[in-house]
Formats: sequence, C-alpha cells, structure tokens
Amino acid sequence: MILIVAGVSGSGKSTVGALIAGQLHWRFADADDFHPESNVVKMRSGIPLTDEDRLPWLHAIAAWMDDRIKAGESAVVACSALKRSYRDLLLCHRPDATMVFLEVSHDELARRLAMRAGHFFPKQLLESQMKTVEQPQPGESVRTVLVDGDAAWTADKVIALLDRA
Repeated sequence: MILIVAGVSGSGKSTVGALIAGQLHWRFADADDFHPESNVVKMRSGIPLTDEDRLPWLHAIAAWMDDRIKAGESAVVACSALKRSYRDLLLCHRPDATMVFLEVSHDELARRLAMRAGHFFPKQLLESQMKTVEQPQPGESVRTVLVDGDAAWTADKVIALLDRA
C-alpha cells in the first residue's frame, strides 16, 4: 500500500506522514525532496508555483510510488496534492495507493507557518495555496481528516482509517 498524506503547507502532512511510516515500519518520503531546484528557488523567492512547475514534480512522485509498488513495499509520501487533477494523477491506475487530506483551519496554518524556521516555503505563500487548493469532493478516492489534535493524535486517526479500509 502507498499512503499519500496531503494538505496545504503547514497542515502537518510531513510530520504526520513520518509518524505513520514509523509506526507501521513503512518507508517515508517527503514530496518536497522531489522538487527541482528551479521550484525551490521560486518558492524561496515568494513566487507561487504554476501547474507547469508542478507537473514534473508530480511525475517524479508518481515514479517513486510506482517503484515502491513494483518492489512490493508499503510506503507513505507527504505531498500537498492541492488540486483534484494532481490527486488524480497520483492515484490513477494505482489501486494500491490511497490518500488522506489533512484539513486545518486557516488561522492554525498561519500560526504554524509563522513558527516554522528554515523551510524554503515562506509564510507569504499560504494565501496562494489557499487560493489554489481544491478541497476533496464526493466521488474522489480521498478521505478528509480534520486535524483537531497533535500530530500523534492525527497519525492515529489516519491509521484507524486504514484499518477500516
């Protein structure tokens, strides 16, 4: 199984994803590591990414997922997957993949980003992500998880969902 933990920047997807991977003894990847340097430079400069910027990044993540599936490995990847088209690209033709989308209030996201140091994603880009994000809709193969506790609590909620799948 491949679990994609999705959400906007600051939602806790990397922290929660790493916790889940650790508890389940699965491999973990952070999609931030798949960005080409040109994307990182844009974001560091406060320039929002376009669909064209994101497409090679999404294909790199999908290739990593396919490698895990071919190897028979379970894994977790943290990825923003802001738009339905991005989620579709990652999930399409991958029955072994599932996605949870972490839902966090705007105020909490802003608070978290203001406290985060050393990350290439500046807090000013939150508004761009909030304009870009398409919340998962009925009919998508995505489960929304309300983040109403700490990261460990959220990881436990996601694992409980997996157990019911």
